[in-house]
Amino acid sequence: MITIYHNPRCSKSREGLALLEESSKDFEVVRYLENKFSEAELKVLISKLGIEPIDLVRKNEAVWKAEYKGKTLTDKQIIEAMVANPKLIERPIVINKNKAVVGRPPESILNII
Repeated sequence: MITIYHNPRCSKSREGLALLEESSKDFEVVRYLENKFSEAELKVLISKLGIEPIDLVRKNEAVWKAEYKGKTLTDKQIIEAMVANPKLIERPIVINKNKAVVGRPPESILNII
């Protein structure tokens, strides 16, 4: 099953969702601002993405600039920040089995579906 972690207020996330709808494949939508990630879930997701935790952070978000920017943080602290403030998580994220991709640009989703 394909899963998209979606924020309907984000244009790139809406574009990613539209690509999945056009694909005619079965998928589920998770609104991750409402259904928040646990630390364990986020660690698994980061592993599937094959990136460092900091690479999943939206560094232009006000909360990042106010509370975290310029600080030396461990991976655990970065993950804890994203769990506490899910707006910090890049979007959309699409998972298909053991593969995952951040849909920026949205067309990158096509590589795993």
